[in-house]
Amino acid sequence: MKYNKLSKSDINDLATLVGKHNLFTENIDIEGYSYDESPLAERYYPKVVVKPNDSVTIARVLSFANEKKIPVIPRGAGTGVSGGAIPIHNGIVLSLEKMTRILEIDDKNFVAVVEAGLTLANLRTELEKYNLVYPLYPGELNATIGGNVATNAGGMNAVKYGVTRHHILGLEIVLPNGGIIQSGGKYVKNTTAYDLTQLVIGSEGTLAVVTKIILKLSSHKQTREVLLLPFTGLHNAIDAVPEILKLPITPVGLEFMEKDIINIVENYMGWEMPHHEYPAFLMIIMEAETPEVIMDYFQQVNAICREFGAIEGLIPDSERAKRRLLQMREKFYPSIKNYAKMELIDAVVPRSEIARYMNKVKELSRLYNIPIIGYGHAGDGNVHLHILCLGVTEIEWQNKLPELIKKIYQIAISFGGAISGEHGIGCTKKKYLPMQFNEDYIRTLKAIKKALDPNNILNPGKIIDLYD
Repeated sequence: MKYNKLSKSDINDLATLVGKHNLFTENIDIEGYSYDESPLAERYYPKVVVKPNDSVTIARVLSFANEKKIPVIPRGAGTGVSGGAIPIHNGIVLSLEKMTRILEIDDKNFVAVVEAGLTLANLRTELEKYNLVYPLYPGELNATIGGNVATNAGGMNAVKYGVTRHHILGLEIVLPNGGIIQSGGKYVKNTTAYDLTQLVIGSEGTLAVVTKIILKLSSHKQTREVLLLPFTGLHNAIDAVPEILKLPITPVGLEFMEKDIINIVENYMGWEMPHHEYPAFLMIIMEAETPEVIMDYFQQVNAICREFGAIEGLIPDSERAKRRLLQMREKFYPSIKNYAKMELIDAVVPRSEIARYMNKVKELSRLYNIPIIGYGHAGDGNVHLHILCLGVTEIEWQNKLPELIKKIYQIAISFGGAISGEHGIGCTKKKYLPMQFNEDYIRTLKAIKKALDPNNILNPGKIIDLYD
């Protein structure tokens, strides 16, 4: 589809809508909006960046762009890794970075109402004053709540708390034609008509612009501890997971990792992880009201894992040691990104299939002579794979990469999995979507997109192509 280009007159009109101080066109101001954290996605420069202060201004921008048929790309903090915020059709980048207010914290109903540009870090700081928590932790505290909604972010706390959609009670959204609607509310049950809240969550800014979010909060737990369990092999570690999850208490997070990633992150951080000589590990994050409850749980987990070849688990003996252990897990992605050029896959499989899936991936790694490092969320089957440009020339690596990625996705799907567990589709994975969904499914996705955005102005080129 061909879009109209912004003229000088159009830019002047936009400046009138958002205020001259909220509009940017110079390369030095817009360069940072040409990419996100995707390792290999190309850069595309927007024609203009606008930074509205409120929903009404956003509505005016979308109405203007819809009438002019100019693409609009909503953007949070740009921490996504699937190209979801890259302006591949240039146009207008609509940054939510100035919409950072916490509008309400209702500690009686365990609810917060926030603007979409608020970061997880700032939300966490404010909630501490009320002894409340927003329990999700996708791994990047500088990410915005709106960005998390757009991708339905998950993270290390997903075993107990699920993903973003499980904690969203309602949204304020702006439609591509400029209409503003409210969905949901402070209530926790709702079967009134279609659930537009859940439709918009995970839509990556292709259906509407999320401007306000009603979050479901949790009471603050007093104690959080970590248990690190070294295993003699990944199969043993993964086989222990179903037995751990049969216990009456659910852990916050249950991560798996292999020795390769441990070596890389140790070099990156300049710190050695205990028992780093073992080939595989489980990391279990647990919280409860008292340390005694956690220690009793860890004893039960230790007993289970010993039956699967683990050595005695390690519990950090200080807050500093615990924080360093968690930081090592948090730094996996930046450490690998610093280590070598790579591509990232975040497929998801049934958790019982993780070990078999990893075995198949390692077979491909040997076949193509390309290193693939894997780790992820053992509790929910989300596997992060990093395909490294090592051992071959960059040209050879680039030539092999498309076929290798396709085969990795085929394996995940054959095991009953999907091509993305939490990072979204964006522009980097959309060509693989037909591997997972049949024509009727794709046609339905397009029908939904066309109904809400017939001119295809909102984040075009992401997830699906409405007009081929």
